[in-house]
Amino acid sequence: MNRKTLNAFIILILIPITMLFGIYVLDDRKYYFISMLIILYTLLPFFLMFEKKGPKLREVMLIAVMIALAVAGRSAFFMLPQFKPVVAIVIISGFCLGSQSGFLIGAMSGFISNFFFGQGPWTVYQMFAFGLIGFLAGLFKNSKTLNTNINKKALCLYGFIATFFIYGGIVNIQPSLMSGHVMNWKATMAVYVSAVPFDLMHSIATMIFLYFIAEPMIEKIDRIRIKYGLNGLSH
Repeated sequence: MNRKTLNAFIILILIPITMLFGIYVLDDRKYYFISMLIILYTLLPFFLMFEKKGPKLREVMLIAVMIALAVAGRSAFFMLPQFKPVVAIVIISGFCLGSQSGFLIGAMSGFISNFFFGQGPWTVYQMFAFGLIGFLAGLFKNSKTLNTNINKKALCLYGFIATFFIYGGIVNIQPSLMSGHVMNWKATMAVYVSAVPFDLMHSIATMIFLYFIAEPMIEKIDRIRIKYGLNGLSH
């Protein structure tokens, strides 16, 4: 199994199964344990990569910097609950550094920032939502729509759609899953409908942040990658 296949298996199959295990077997009470498992799963492809070629401190540092920026951005806008740059930074990370790094940066950003905003069962859902958005953003790097040239409109459109449907879709289902083993679909739909204004504001915020910061950040990250030979991050 190559690295890309392993990465996709971990993110799209293993992590959701682990989340379901936490919900239905552990009653959503061991969220720290599930969060740590998600982090370990995400790090596994990196360990395999470093086994084949020695780890580059610059690669780790660049990922750490992007996580720190996402955490700082979420904290800086704490007074505006839905107006935060986290998803924008995660999308930029995935676009520049690849799907694997995009998921890791998204998941770690959600986990670490919740030490400021409060840990709970919702952390696992936020980690997966942020990570999945970063993972999918990495797929655009080799697409015709978003290639090495920055298509800001397409990036902003993806940011809006991903925030509203992926982040909102995953995080908003958490209250229904916590309430019992059998989902109440009427209650679930009520949660989604009531969350629309908040998800809409969050999506617009992501689009605004991408519009203003995507181009300069992508240019700087690409310059760093080229200068220090960090192309392995995006493959």
